[in-house]
Amino acid sequence: MSKYELIIYWSEIDNAYLVEVPELAGCMADGATYQEAVNNAELIIQEWLEIACELGRTIPEPKGRLMFA
Repeated sequence: MSKYELIIYWSEIDNAYLVEVPELAGCMADGATYQEAVNNAELIIQEWLEIACELGRTIPEPKGRLMFA
Protein backbone atom coordinates (compact mmCIF):
# COMPACT_ATOMS: atom_id res chain seq x y z
CA MET A 1 0.00 0.00 0.00
CA SER A 2 1.27 3.41 -0.95
CA LYS A 3 1.86 6.17 1.58
CA TYR A 4 1.01 8.93 -0.88
CA GLU A 5 -2.13 10.97 -0.36
CA LEU A 6 -5.07 10.02 -2.60
CA ILE A 7 -7.87 12.38 -3.54
CA ILE A 8 -10.90 10.31 -4.55
CA TYR A 9 -14.12 11.65 -6.03
CA TRP A 10 -17.05 10.65 -8.23
CA SER A 11 -17.15 12.12 -11.74
CA GLU A 12 -20.58 12.35 -13.37
CA ILE A 13 -18.92 13.15 -16.70
CA ASP A 14 -16.76 10.01 -16.62
CA ASN A 15 -19.34 7.93 -14.74
CA ALA A 16 -16.48 6.65 -12.58
CA TYR A 17 -14.52 7.29 -9.41
CA LEU A 18 -11.36 9.29 -10.09
CA VAL A 19 -8.22 9.21 -7.97
CA GLU A 20 -5.55 11.89 -8.04
CA VAL A 21 -2.13 11.56 -6.40
CA PRO A 22 -1.11 15.20 -5.88
CA GLU A 23 2.48 14.47 -4.87
CA LEU A 24 3.19 12.61 -8.14
CA ALA A 25 2.66 14.94 -11.10
CA GLY A 26 0.09 13.60 -13.54
CA CYS A 27 -0.58 10.44 -11.54
CA MET A 28 -4.28 9.59 -11.79
CA ALA A 29 -6.51 6.51 -12.01
CA ASP A 30 -10.18 5.66 -12.27
CA GLY A 31 -12.57 2.82 -11.59
CA ALA A 32 -16.22 1.83 -11.73
CA THR A 33 -16.23 1.36 -7.95
CA TYR A 34 -14.45 3.15 -5.14
CA GLN A 35 -12.31 0.10 -4.37
CA GLU A 36 -11.47 -0.51 -8.03
CA ALA A 37 -10.32 3.10 -8.36
CA VAL A 38 -8.08 2.79 -5.27
CA ASN A 39 -6.64 -0.53 -6.51
CA ASN A 40 -5.96 1.01 -9.92
CA ALA A 41 -4.30 3.99 -8.24
CA GLU A 42 -1.95 1.69 -6.34
CA LEU A 43 -0.90 0.07 -9.63
CA ILE A 44 -0.42 3.42 -11.33
CA ILE A 45 1.65 4.73 -8.40
CA GLN A 46 4.00 1.74 -8.69
CA GLU A 47 4.31 2.28 -12.46
CA TRP A 48 4.91 6.02 -11.93
CA LEU A 49 7.70 5.28 -9.43
CA GLU A 50 9.31 2.62 -11.66
CA ILE A 51 9.35 4.92 -14.69
CA ALA A 52 10.72 7.82 -12.63
CA CYS A 53 13.56 5.56 -11.44
CA GLU A 54 14.30 4.42 -14.99
CA LEU A 55 14.47 8.04 -16.13
CA GLY A 56 16.66 9.05 -13.19
CA ARG A 57 14.07 11.46 -11.80
CA THR A 58 13.78 12.42 -8.17
CA ILE A 59 11.05 10.54 -6.33
CA PRO A 60 9.13 12.68 -3.84
CA GLU A 61 8.91 11.42 -0.29
CA PRO A 62 5.31 10.81 0.85
CA LYS A 63 4.29 13.70 3.08
CA GLY A 64 1.11 12.17 4.43
CA ARG A 65 -1.88 14.45 4.64
CA LEU A 66 -1.38 17.61 2.62
CA MET A 67 -2.72 20.80 4.09
CA PHE A 68 -4.10 23.44 1.77
CA ALA A 69 -4.71 26.95 3.05
